Amino acid sequence: MIHYEDLEVGTTSKFGHYDVTREEVMEFARKYDPQPFHLDDEAAAQTHFGRLSASGWHTCAMMMAMLVENMKTTRQAGLGSPGMDNLRWVKPVYPGDTLRIETTIIEKRRSKNRPDMGLFKSDVVIFNQNDEPVMTLRSNGLIKVRHPEAPIKD
Repeated sequence: MIHYEDLEVGTTSKFGHYDVTREEVMEFARKYDPQPFHLDDEAAAQTHFGRLSASGWHTCAMMMAMLVENMKTTRQAGLGSPGMDNLRWVKPVYPGDTLRIETTIIEKRRSKNRPDMGLFKSDVVIFNQNDEPVMTLRSNGLIKVRHPEAPIKD
């Protein structure tokens, strides 16, 4: 199991594979973001998207699915997240795209109030099948400390 002590600033991880389907784009949009360019081909064609595109919030959900799947295989002792910073939708995501993720740990520190918990920040980039960034953000993750009794040196 990966704990706080195992994280190294500068480490980059590449993972994930998510096939974006038309059905899922429209299902998500109907429920959470019912704007015409997510639901209707003709309406979407009249916008700067040029065709049906996924909601940015759907892209976030697809990213989360890939992150959780990766945490299962890497067996990370994750404790959730207090939030994200600098979320940007860089390029539209379309049905037929295949997404993947790259994360780079940029900072980590132990909690002074909760010695059993650490915080780490990662720059996250979601790419499409053409290796074009479609979304970027800074993730703030919480993770268990293996040895909470150890002095805080960060």
